[in-house]
Amino acid sequence: MSMLDGILKQVSGSPDTVASLAEQVGIDPSMVEKAVAALGQSHAEPGDTVELAAQKTGLDIGSLGAIAGQLGGEGGLGQLAGLMDGDFDMSDIAKLLDRDGDGNPLDDVMGMAKGLFSKG
Repeated sequence: MSMLDGILKQVSGSPDTVASLAEQVGIDPSMVEKAVAALGQSHAEPGDTVELAAQKTGLDIGSLGAIAGQLGGEGGLGQLAGLMDGDFDMSDIAKLLDRDGDGNPLDDVMGMAKGLFSKG
């Protein structure tokens, strides 16, 4: 799971992954990553968030509006902007590491470590 996938899981109303968001909107996952980053950055700037993100990415306003809607609208974009600013606390980091969503990131961290040291 990418860091962006982890951030998307924390944003209310968003799909679980970049890939599922790309599928829902009908664009390439790499463009979704650029769009999400631009929307998060543009939300804190004066002006229309979607229009500013369109200027930064070259994506059309319709696609960006659909992505913003999937992220939960203005509330989701505000949450995304806060997470992208690095305004993380320990509970946010724990949520990112908790891949299976069981509330305990330690088993997931141990699984990642085991994968690093196992013989391929």
